[in-house]
Amino acid sequence: MSVWFITGAGRGMGVHITNAALAAGHQVVATGRNPDKVAKVFETSDNLLVLKLDVTSPADAEAAAQTTIKRFGRIDVIVNNAASFYAGYFEELSRQQMDLQLATSLLGPMNVTRAFLPDMRKQKAGRIISISSTAGLIGYEFCTAYSASKFGLDGWTEALQAEVAPFGIETMIVNPGFFRTELLTAESTQYADNTVDDYRERRMQQEAFWTGANGTQGGDPAKLAQALVKLDKEPALPRRFLAGADAIATAEQKIATLQKEIDAYRALSSSLAFDA
Repeated sequence: MSVWFITGAGRGMGVHITNAALAAGHQVVATGRNPDKVAKVFETSDNLLVLKLDVTSPADAEAAAQTTIKRFGRIDVIVNNAASFYAGYFEELSRQQMDLQLATSLLGPMNVTRAFLPDMRKQKAGRIISISSTAGLIGYEFCTAYSASKFGLDGWTEALQAEVAPFGIETMIVNPGFFRTELLTAESTQYADNTVDDYRERRMQQEAFWTGANGTQGGDPAKLAQALVKLDKEPALPRRFLAGADAIATAEQKIATLQKEIDAYRALSSSLAFDA
């Protein structure tokens, strides 16, 4: 039995991850900005602790970490799942919207992980799973804020692995493709505050696409949750897990593009050292 700490547990992917961990017999701390709302989603259980957590608040993260350790005595798995989506062209997104995107999707996981790392170091064990996106592999039009946060999350998680590995701590980046969660609902998706006429036609097309995609995504979040529980049983986590056939295709596209550019400019790239 392990102790799982899950952010954004009251809706979307977080509900499925919480249920999968509980079904596997783990003790779970389910967190959200509105703990009463989170508690209503799940049946009461001795293995479940619901806590208030706004991931953008370092004080909330510290308090939640302390309460978790006090209740269960340890922490085994952190799932940085809480998410938001500020969609829009960069010029049309306000500075505040950019800040809010980064605060939730990048600084939020940092706040939570920082709060637990001292205990993980003492234990000489722990796993940090960060739910990213294919937008952390490829920058998509209309997703500059979201891609910035997810590229940052991937880079931070990858670098963190090298720092914490000597303490027996592992990290895993999860890059899901299109999963039928609540990310594209009005509660989670915010469009750009400003308008620039040059983007008008494309903006209308993009908003229609993202609005229409809600509820039609091919990925089953319950299956992804089960996959995370299965991966946790492995002796070692993969450094990155591509979730969904579309995510694999995106990664393969990225690899092919990088290889093409390496081959095209190999001679120029290799000519930049000081002359002997």
